[in-house]
Amino acid sequence: MKYLLDANTFIEAKGRYYGMTICPAYWEWLLKAHKKQEIISISMVKDELLKGRDELSEWVEENSQIFMPESSEDIQASFGASVAPAVYDMNHMKAGTHEEFMSGADPWLIATAMATGATVVTQEVYKPDIKKKIHIPNVCKLLGVPYMNTFEMLHELEAEFVLPAA
Repeated sequence: MKYLLDANTFIEAKGRYYGMTICPAYWEWLLKAHKKQEIISISMVKDELLKGRDELSEWVEENSQIFMPESSEDIQASFGASVAPAVYDMNHMKAGTHEEFMSGADPWLIATAMATGATVVTQEVYKPDIKKKIHIPNVCKLLGVPYMNTFEMLHELEAEFVLPAA
């Protein structure tokens, strides 16, 4: 696996630029990229996406093989020894932000990337001066975990969404 997808890569694609009825090729491409072991996500992201009860949650239910459990010893070790201490050492953050970040899928996504050598794919951006919300890229940068956005991943994987000839 090369790329580990955050929930917002699915949500923003569906809601903005690759709507499921507008660009079904994107969703088919995700499945093909997963079969080639290029992309994956984690079960906690799946759980977040299933809360939506919409066409995306239906797609997630039908394609749950894209989401791996976070239960391996390596992932657990990365979470406990690296991700959690790094997050709680971010002393400049407002009270409550650490707990909010740690209660979701994001720290587990980073721990999974550390354990597997994958690149995190997120639509969040690095903001060194942010104090109100912990962003995935900020933690990734602290820990030396590679990250990029959806479009960078699509370019690296040379994705193509081609219409059939008329």
